[in-house]
Amino acid sequence: MRALTITRYGPPEVLAIRESRDPVPGPGQVCIRVARAGLNFADVSARVGLYPDAPKPPVVMGYEVSGTVAALGEGVSSPPVGTRVLAMTRFGGQATHALADARYVLPLPDGMDLDQAAALPVNWLTAHHMLHRVANLRPGMTLLVHMAAGGVGLAAIGLARAVGGVSLFGTASASKHPVLREAGVDHPIDYRTQDYVAEVKRLTGGRGVDLALDALGGPEWARNTSVLAPGGQLICFGWANATSGESRNLLKVATGLATMKRWNALDLMSRNITVSGVNVGHLWSEAEMMRATLDALLALWREGKVRSHIDRVYPLEEGPAAHRRMHERKNVGKILFDCA
Repeated sequence: MRALTITRYGPPEVLAIRESRDPVPGPGQVCIRVARAGLNFADVSARVGLYPDAPKPPVVMGYEVSGTVAALGEGVSSPPVGTRVLAMTRFGGQATHALADARYVLPLPDGMDLDQAAALPVNWLTAHHMLHRVANLRPGMTLLVHMAAGGVGLAAIGLARAVGGVSLFGTASASKHPVLREAGVDHPIDYRTQDYVAEVKRLTGGRGVDLALDALGGPEWARNTSVLAPGGQLICFGWANATSGESRNLLKVATGLATMKRWNALDLMSRNITVSGVNVGHLWSEAEMMRATLDALLALWREGKVRSHIDRVYPLEEGPAAHRRMHERKNVGKILFDCA
């Protein structure tokens, strides 16, 4: 087995290919011969040393893969060996072989290629969970999506379009606005040259939006509550701004924590707003809920309502280049690894 390994915390150059024996599935597990693996911002944060859930280096990251079933562990009878599948992996996905809990391994629908399969689990599951379980997105609502040209951002936009009748606002650099417009964003906002708070207020006649999705974190969480309409909801699902440099800056993290907005119930009551948090990685034990969301996404895929924008596919050996592209926020949509 070859695996993209974080050898120590630091810049993309700390990534290296390491070889080991192919993994053997334990009870309830499936071994997958990986064709494609997804790259997510959590992997970048883990490399820098700012993702507390990740094991310490050396570690192989990767939460989502597509490929074929290579072996079944004790107590697992399906999908049979040789079946093309997508799967969620709790680390270890960015390798030629990966182990997955059988509950998170799903056969590919007819017509789904391996790129689309690997791009679906994390981004689309996160977006669907936020829009349809934590919130209740309905026609007639207004939605603000930050980092809108990223994987989760474009997934949220796609799911909002599937609902229909949702007015969409999305922040991204100006070069990415054509992609946002094509995806269905009514009001792209260039966060580099425009104050998104003032722009959203202007575009909504001062009312604000019903729902905001924010993975930026830090002071932006407080700013986002100021763009909420009465009855509005902010969903916090990341702190990308903490990972601005290529190496860990604990002073910056400490400063961010010290200045981070804290809410109290009276404040939320008086403003009639809701603040929610989402970390899909902490829902791993909720297999029934997670599997139901994956099944719903596959149903939407069959209807043609779920399609990922693939930014680039990198050979596993080009892990540093893939990490740098995501870290510098140059990607539009999903970055994948070719692990075959």
